[in-house]
Amino acid sequence: MSSPQNSCVLSQDMIMEILSWLPVKDLLRFKCVSRWFHHLVTNPAFVKLHLQRSSKNTHILLTFEDWDKRRDYAIVCPVQDLFDNPSSTLQTLHHKHLPFNRSYAILGACNGLVCLQDSCIEDKFKEYWFRIGNPTTRVMTKDSPQIRLNLSDYKHPLMFGFGYDEWNDTYPVVLLDNNKNQSQKLEVRVCCLGDTCWRNTLTCDAVAPMIGLQSHGTCGAFVSGTLNWLVYPKSRCSDDDERGGTKMNELEIFCYDLKKKTCSYFSMPDGILEVPPFDTELKVLNGCLCLSHHHDDNFFVWLKRDFSDEKSWSKLLNYKNRPSTCYCCRHYMEIICIREKDDVVLLTDTGLQAEFTLCNIRDNRIKVREIYNENKQSLFSYDYVQSLVFPCRN
Repeated sequence: MSSPQNSCVLSQDMIMEILSWLPVKDLLRFKCVSRWFHHLVTNPAFVKLHLQRSSKNTHILLTFEDWDKRRDYAIVCPVQDLFDNPSSTLQTLHHKHLPFNRSYAILGACNGLVCLQDSCIEDKFKEYWFRIGNPTTRVMTKDSPQIRLNLSDYKHPLMFGFGYDEWNDTYPVVLLDNNKNQSQKLEVRVCCLGDTCWRNTLTCDAVAPMIGLQSHGTCGAFVSGTLNWLVYPKSRCSDDDERGGTKMNELEIFCYDLKKKTCSYFSMPDGILEVPPFDTELKVLNGCLCLSHHHDDNFFVWLKRDFSDEKSWSKLLNYKNRPSTCYCCRHYMEIICIREKDDVVLLTDTGLQAEFTLCNIRDNRIKVREIYNENKQSLFSYDYVQSLVFPCRN
């Protein structure tokens, strides 16, 4: 008589532990297996656990502006594929893009969510609203409450930002309201999904945004629970002529803490050139604040490796670009992503062609590869992690 075989039954906690390490696309397929699997994949506790264990810095979100078709596109791109073969990677992924209406602007990406802003103009007023979506799960929210602004009240571009408030487990959109009728005061307005209106959370001294050639300059960079904007020094906020004489080393970074609802300022890196700010940009790469700017034919990149330490700025790159034959053909560099080995992918878009430049800092090697035959697109990148996070509360 044969003895019964021992059976091994995994507990639900053990199954949850194992599944939390799987890629998002595999987990989405499990939703149709049973009600239990569907409940697990949409359970907020499991979603948070999976996000904590998701591989960071393996993907980026690339956005495209197609001027001919008057549409914006975005694709989720594996970083390793981009380093290995950027041209074929983009050609392969381009048909998998996420199309947005031309009027949409991307305010930022956080925990796998992307914030899209839309607007319309009526007489002298402009209304803004936003939606939040997860490109991986393809879930999108409805429109947020609108905010209506009188365009004649503003002399500076509006500054928006999108991030995650861990304390309240919300994804707020922030507006720095620089109404010129507010006696040199700035109102910080916040709206989260589920809110019925925009709330004023802070009043402080007015700031003037430092805008480079990229339209993304007015979007805050989210890192360590804060949104950050590159601004002119407070002493020169109200004087157009004085701002025109500002040097790179005199700029400041305005920092808004989403949890504390407070603001602070910190200065430029020690050793940055005392030159006019040209095509200056503030963004986040590999979870670090990244500052880039041009001077003559040089492109400089700085990283703030420890956000809590103002002295943690370090120069990552000083790239000597090809000299330009004329101003209209000038090479404008855009840093796309950084690999752990300090390979840097740069994009130069002259309006005539678009190239990826792969710089290996350790070996001082440079490779230039053309990525487009059609030249009517520009690129911008965001740190991105594929996640199960829902843009709205379950």
